[in-house]
Amino acid sequence: MNTETTPPAPSVVDHETYLAELDALRVREKAHTHEGDAIAAARRRLPMVEVDPTITLVGADGPVPLLDVFEGRSQLIAYFHMWHTDQPVAEQCEGCTFFNGQVRELSYLHSRGVTYATLCQGPYDVSVGYRDFMDWDVPWYSAQDAADALLGDRPRSPAPLICYLRQGGRVFETFWTSGRGLEPMAPTYGLLDMTTYGRQESWEDSPAGWPQRWQRRTRDIMRTDGRPTAQWSRLRSRP
Repeated sequence: MNTETTPPAPSVVDHETYLAELDALRVREKAHTHEGDAIAAARRRLPMVEVDPTITLVGADGPVPLLDVFEGRSQLIAYFHMWHTDQPVAEQCEGCTFFNGQVRELSYLHSRGVTYATLCQGPYDVSVGYRDFMDWDVPWYSAQDAADALLGDRPRSPAPLICYLRQGGRVFETFWTSGRGLEPMAPTYGLLDMTTYGRQESWEDSPAGWPQRWQRRTRDIMRTDGRPTAQWSRLRSRP
């Protein structure tokens, strides 16, 4: 017997009513966009703090100074991917997998003089295998021994995203964020926010009866059948 029920849906109206409601929402969307522009403008005016450019990370060719991670560009966005030591692939961080895995096309960043790199909090030889398993091609470094120098007393989880500026041989930190501040890394969220049922998470303000399967701040929110969700396509593509 089929016990599935059709979830509630928005009311059905004529086309003119639909357009009128949409136009009213557009006013709020534009205001939201303009406020985001203003916040970005304020972010560009933040002061910066100098960072030791010789802090050593580990890359494909061994130890490398932070200065070289810029790949000759003037700016660097670095994501400090979490690493669960001695844990199998299925137990690696679902949040970092969700966010880091959606930063794929880097040419637009490069055209603005910006390098994107993952600075993993685990050892290089082991963690780069995870990058390869996930079919990611972003530059990957181990910051295991450099985390204290680069992060100070900031929490390691949620993993922070840090922006740096290079001026000749000097390096400066200009901005950092974590938690929901990472959402620009994940277009998935922006796209879901445009749909009728949204992210389907329990914290959202949705009409009664709207599906809200996922509880915020639980592992399952970014997992499917016990694994970080993005792993399943990799498993199924391999013999």
